[in-house]
Amino acid sequence: MIRIHKTSCNFEREPLVAPFGFKGRYLTELWQTVVYLRSFSGHEGLGLGTQSVLWSDASVFAEYPESASNALMFALTAFAVKSADGLCFSNPLSLLDNLLSPVADYGRAITGRSDIKLTFVLNSLVPVDNAAWQLYAGEDGLTSFDDMIPEEFRFAFSYRNTKLGLIPLVSYGVSVAEVSDMVRRGAFVLKIKIGNDPEGDGDPDKMLAWDISRVSSIHQAVGNLETPYTDCGRVVYYLDANGRYDSRNRLEQLLSAMEHIGALDQVVIIEEPFAEDAEIDVRDLPVRIAADESAHSLQDVERRIDLGYRAIALKPAAKTLSETLKIAALAVKRGVSCFCADLTVNPILVDWNKNVAARLAPLPGVKTGVLEMNGNQNYRNWDLMCSYHPQAGASWLTPVGGVFHLDSSFYESSGGILKQSEHYRSLVVV
Repeated sequence: MIRIHKTSCNFEREPLVAPFGFKGRYLTELWQTVVYLRSFSGHEGLGLGTQSVLWSDASVFAEYPESASNALMFALTAFAVKSADGLCFSNPLSLLDNLLSPVADYGRAITGRSDIKLTFVLNSLVPVDNAAWQLYAGEDGLTSFDDMIPEEFRFAFSYRNTKLGLIPLVSYGVSVAEVSDMVRRGAFVLKIKIGNDPEGDGDPDKMLAWDISRVSSIHQAVGNLETPYTDCGRVVYYLDANGRYDSRNRLEQLLSAMEHIGALDQVVIIEEPFAEDAEIDVRDLPVRIAADESAHSLQDVERRIDLGYRAIALKPAAKTLSETLKIAALAVKRGVSCFCADLTVNPILVDWNKNVAARLAPLPGVKTGVLEMNGNQNYRNWDLMCSYHPQAGASWLTPVGGVFHLDSSFYESSGGILKQSEHYRSLVVV
């Protein structure tokens, strides 16, 4: 058993290049959280997190100013760190199990919301979980990501992709010219944010019209461009609705419009079209529907699969690696595809995601592994943040021609995730 002897936490605010729009709202900055854990035996764990209140619980973001909502989430992280001091755990999954319920209760108390989303709580726990994994690896003498994964989950991470296609994010404010440039630079899967509220009045018909126009414009610009990395030989689309569609009928109107313009065959995924509490069967829809925010527990994943969802977005940097292991194992057993989605995380957390994505089977319709990364598009200080990576300059950190090339050094070093960043360590260790 590992007993935690000393803890600390802190955060750093990182401004964005421009307001970042999704779920009908906008972010201007993202807080990078840091957690330090040390055991009685002297081993250490340093964990990072990127907070995204708008993604994890849009109702909290709507109720409080942006900085206040970030402060609330960080308060959960600090509460978890304080609660972990003195605890014993056998592995990080057991530590998360001990912390999840009391942290959720604390979150309900300080936000005043009895319906706080589990994703909000998990987002706050990512740096604690990552610190626990580093500490666990040090205690047990584990030197690689493969060794660190408990035996019962390894079957779900058995692939060894040598290439990962970079999925860039096409948020509301990205121009069609910028999308064309993404494809010219090698992107072959585009993640397009839909569900905009163009006039700020919550009108679902205006939202649908905006979405149809948006995807039509993009398809007209890049839909015929060729790539060797997809089965159809052309650029494909991953539409992310973030729960904004209110009915199956409205989603079917979108699909009908996609078919009319000749884009439907290039839509490989529509992610999270409906609200989390919507019980809408999607089994006979002509596209693969994926769960994201709603896939935060094994029970939720089971229910989504039963409703016909055929893909799960894994977010180790948003929902913890511990929960991700369990969710991926269940999905693979049920024959459901998994892929790794971003949260506009910092460069170090990209490699936590990358270690997962590197070991997942490619999505149907795509010939290689994929990884969403959009921090390079959105952080004002991205290059400086890259310098904080403990293996800054490694070849696998930067995509070439829209593809991350993963050589033996990536797998041998596990992308540097078991090493500590001196910059972030300086924020929590005096």
